Amino acid sequence: MPSYVITGVSRGLGYEFLRQLSSDPNDIVIGTVRDKAATLKKMSADADLKDRSNIHLFEVEMTNYEALKRAAEDAAKITGGSLDYLIANAAYVSQFDGYDSIGVLGTNKPQELEEDLKKALNVNVVANIHLYNLFLPLVLRGQAKKVVVISSGMADMDLVNQYEVDMGPLYSISKAAMNMATAKFNAQYKKEGVLFLSMSPGMVDVGHQANLTPDQVAAMQGMVQKFAQYAPRFTGPITPEESVRAMRSVWEKATVEENAGDFISHKGNKQWL
Repeated sequence: MPSYVITGVSRGLGYEFLRQLSSDPNDIVIGTVRDKAATLKKMSADADLKDRSNIHLFEVEMTNYEALKRAAEDAAKITGGSLDYLIANAAYVSQFDGYDSIGVLGTNKPQELEEDLKKALNVNVVANIHLYNLFLPLVLRGQAKKVVVISSGMADMDLVNQYEVDMGPLYSISKAAMNMATAKFNAQYKKEGVLFLSMSPGMVDVGHQANLTPDQVAAMQGMVQKFAQYAPRFTGPITPEESVRAMRSVWEKATVEENAGDFISHKGNKQWL
């Protein structure tokens, strides 16, 4: 009876994690959201999820340490004090830096750049470090002992340098920082059998490209052209269902001996698309 904690399950990849991982009624699935009432309403209208009693939702603001601490305490009561899988999915995805380079943002909007980067680091790095530390006592008593943070291929320096991928700089910086934090946790806990992974979900259609301006559309088209050079067989974003299924397959096969602290894709390698 595996147990899971997934952060940020109200939509996108998180909601799909909730759907797939709760399909076995014997599994315990705990999800964190910022608005529990709204998520419960959404689930009540979902034929797949409305009657699943193995789903537990906690209302948590990721940047609130005390709220995270309470979530860990409440999760322990549900699982009996252990946890098999911790999936750090919640993230701040800014529209501020999505379609401009770091030089353009720094020249035209330096104050906004500073504020947005601080928020990205606070949510995508600091909050996840606290998440890891607070839930690790449970993970150490689990069977699977697997901790996965959802990262991004945009945090890969080789991809950025070789294909001049200059969009989304602040988001990429925060994800690269969390990759290193995850590696540091691996360095500490590998000897205790905990597998830490940073995993890119691929390019997934979760609605972030809706309502773009003409300039943003042009920037996105330019990035897609670079992606086509990087991965000639790339035909566009995959669905959340495809991405989550692929990531689950990868982390189930991953081992401490082979993959400890790795930054890999939903394909289990460094192929991001």
